[in-house]
Amino acid sequence: MGIPMVATGRRWLTVGLGVAILLLALAAGAGRATAEVPVIAAASDLQFALEEIAARFRTDTGQDVKLSFGSSGNFARQIRQGAPFEMFLSADETYVLELARDGFTRGDGDLYAIGRIVLIVPHGSPLQADGLLDDLAAALEDGRLTRFAIANPEHAPYGKRAEEALRHKGIWEAIESRLVLGENVSQAAQFATSANAQGGLIAYSLALSPKVSALGTYALVPEEWHSPLLQRMVLLKGAGPVAERFYAYVQQPAARTVFRRYGFVLPGEEPIN
Repeated sequence: MGIPMVATGRRWLTVGLGVAILLLALAAGAGRATAEVPVIAAASDLQFALEEIAARFRTDTGQDVKLSFGSSGNFARQIRQGAPFEMFLSADETYVLELARDGFTRGDGDLYAIGRIVLIVPHGSPLQADGLLDDLAAALEDGRLTRFAIANPEHAPYGKRAEEALRHKGIWEAIESRLVLGENVSQAAQFATSANAQGGLIAYSLALSPKVSALGTYALVPEEWHSPLLQRMVLLKGAGPVAERFYAYVQQPAARTVFRRYGFVLPGEEPIN
């Protein structure tokens, strides 16, 4: 009786080991499949445009990318600290060129778009959507303005350009104490179109999205009032084949059409009036 029991135990041990090995193999395969989905760091002004482009990429290629939106300055810092991004789309090419200089990228990348800023005011605001900011200046003087949203100029390119435009108008010092700062321009847009502020300077690409445009009215700020928003993308050192394909896809006509629809000026094209 003892011998059959031992044999049975060995048989079950063998089967158990086989099942365990199979499960480990399946888990490893699933891990590889997950690892093959590249994480793309993208400036938050691209939120609506790039989500649409990524969906088209998925339809056309059967491959997926994971999009992470935030401020370009914060992403540049995270990349230097070893964040596992495979591609970086910055709202200011300076961050890409500095990363390239310091050896974090595959070359200098490519200019993919030029951005614009707008003044947006929510429905019911005492402000007018005046691109020359005349009413904004008047509201500072007559007390109508108490809170105004921009992205943080320290690490968000659209926030920096908003500061430049306000300085150009000569109202930066007067408005600075009334600013509500978003961590990125997407958060600034949320503030500007909610009870958190009476308006704000945000990305044109966000204002054109149905979700944001339904919340208020907007007007373009003259591009001469701030330094250009030259937006550059680059593959990072650890980029895999899916990220490479997505990088190429972003430069194709289908993607360029999406960028254009969200108000971006494309390299070689005339600026928006």
